[in-house]
Amino acid sequence: MDLTQYHRGDFQQFVQDHLSEDPALLLFRYQGKTDFDLKAAVQQISARRKAAKKLPSWTSNHQLIFPASISLEQSSSEQAAELKARDRSGQLMIDLTGGFGVDSYFLSKGFEKAIYCEQQEELAEIAQHNLELLAAEKFDIVKGDGLEFLAKTEKHFDLVYVDPARRGKANQKMYKLQDCEPDIVSVWGMMKSKADAILLKVSPMLDISQALSELPEIQKVQVISVKNEVKELLLHWYINLEGSPLIIEAIDLGAKELSFSFKPREEEDIYSVVGEAEKYLIEPYSGILKAGAFKTFGVRFGLKKLDPNSHLYTSSEVQRDLPARVFKVIQEVQPKKAEIKKLFPSGKVNVITRNYATGSEALKKKLGVKDGGEDFLIGTKTQSGFKLFLCRLAKS
Repeated sequence: MDLTQYHRGDFQQFVQDHLSEDPALLLFRYQGKTDFDLKAAVQQISARRKAAKKLPSWTSNHQLIFPASISLEQSSSEQAAELKARDRSGQLMIDLTGGFGVDSYFLSKGFEKAIYCEQQEELAEIAQHNLELLAAEKFDIVKGDGLEFLAKTEKHFDLVYVDPARRGKANQKMYKLQDCEPDIVSVWGMMKSKADAILLKVSPMLDISQALSELPEIQKVQVISVKNEVKELLLHWYINLEGSPLIIEAIDLGAKELSFSFKPREEEDIYSVVGEAEKYLIEPYSGILKAGAFKTFGVRFGLKKLDPNSHLYTSSEVQRDLPARVFKVIQEVQPKKAEIKKLFPSGKVNVITRNYATGSEALKKKLGVKDGGEDFLIGTKTQSGFKLFLCRLAKS
């Protein structure tokens, strides 16, 4: 890949001058009017726009080059990458599936040297360019199969990091570790022999219990969310923690970072207190639900569950910084179109269902409403049956 044109002053200036404009219109308007590759410049504009919130410090650097959209979509955000890098240090680390290089860069900050591996040559060249700018002389670049390199090298690593591809040849999503590329499960023993620590970033769609059945030696699972949307699952292994009980931690990287950790044994051994709706309804952050802390969450914070299978909780009061959305109950309503029409003449109200008779889309259709406004209709099952509550957020 010839990166010469990306360094041209007129190329970079064009990108910066037109960042706020529609890429498709730019292609039409400037076709045949530039001395550089217009398509490449417009691709850079499109990529930088998509990455602006996810990678603010990278998009503000005019010299960095951005890859095609699929590699950009699969890369970590700066927030998530910085979280991975916490308390990571040593002499040598390796990223076996380097991709765009975001995780490679942030993880490398605590290490004296780092090795970046990537099979896609064009992507590897882009990452090499960027990493040389951001971390001069720290990285060795391997353009090829990271697992093959790891198997052959005599080096030992303080950290081995892998982010397996989560789509098959037909672009289908993969939900088992063994179905991803590379297949980490089949080479787990080799990886352990080369590392003091292993960190796996896997699909947020992956079933945690399934992953642990495939790799039972994992000692810690982190569910990473950004503003209540699960983005990543991280699986940790440390040579010096072999035999330690498993810990699962949910972390939400919102305006204020909130975390919740528990041991699966704790979840198995406790019982929920069940009760009817009180002043507040509490919905744990999505990461906590993904982590499976259904009973532990309620018991830890002194909350009642509405039903053993309804992952909504209730209380007459709530503490500050609860890792949850808290709704104040206004009233119970009947799921009848006429009644809802009186309450919401505009036809706008946010609808949530948890263990309800129908899903949220079906309920919206039945009631003739669309999401919008400040009010919420929450449909769920309590010990006395299916109920619909009119609520408002008590905290964001």
